[in-house]
Amino acid sequence: MENTVRIRREILERLQAEAQRHPAVECCGLLAGRDGVITALYPAENALASATRYEIAPEELFRLFRQIRAEGLELLGIYHSHPSGENFPSALDIERAYYPDAAYFILSPAPEAARPVRAFRIRDGQVQELSIAAV
Repeated sequence: MENTVRIRREILERLQAEAQRHPAVECCGLLAGRDGVITALYPAENALASATRYEIAPEELFRLFRQIRAEGLELLGIYHSHPSGENFPSALDIERAYYPDAAYFILSPAPEAARPVRAFRIRDGQVQELSIAAV
């Protein structure tokens, strides 16, 4: 299993900006690309408007999936932020990791965060941290 996720540097920077834009609410969205490199970010609205949970409304999720397919890309990642606390998968994140082939990016809006963007593979309740390679 691949232990590194490759992402364009500008997408990595946009992820950090997304987390800081809404520091009190979990931001969320999809990441897509091709040939194993994340090249596109698709911000979504957190339908729960919560600081501790996120959900993308089904209509928006389907629209984003159609847009990704129309652009000839594939879903490679899903992101959300943890406004307070460590940017490590919560029990709920692990329980609701419905896309085992996607990298789950968890962002911290805290300016002092040692690693504001972290990525994980979550499969069958098991969490593996991935290295992030900016390309």
